[in-house]
Amino acid sequence: MSGGRRFTVQGTNNAFTCGHCGAQVEPLQNGSVRNHCPECLHSKHVDIQPGDRACSCHGLMTPIAVEQSGKKGWLIVHRCERCGFTGRNKAALDDPAQPDRWDALVQLSARPSR
Repeated sequence: MSGGRRFTVQGTNNAFTCGHCGAQVEPLQNGSVRNHCPECLHSKHVDIQPGDRACSCHGLMTPIAVEQSGKKGWLIVHRCERCGFTGRNKAALDDPAQPDRWDALVQLSARPSR
């Protein structure tokens, strides 16, 4: 067993309104938890572990980079504007109802690293 973090996604997969662009965001259809806007890729700092909604910060999470992981696929790197926390969220490119915008990921990947 590796020394990395292991956790089970538990919690809330609710619809929400994006705090950055105002898009109406629907829950994921694949059994996972939606944690960012598929239009602008912004998120909100609400989780300590994916889906738990246990973080009290609630700052806007700005997408700052995109990474490719062999195991998880495309990951969006977010930084919280309030507390500075940096986290990674799996892109939802395969969601049949509301997939992440591919062109938004491409634009993000073209930005210089911050």
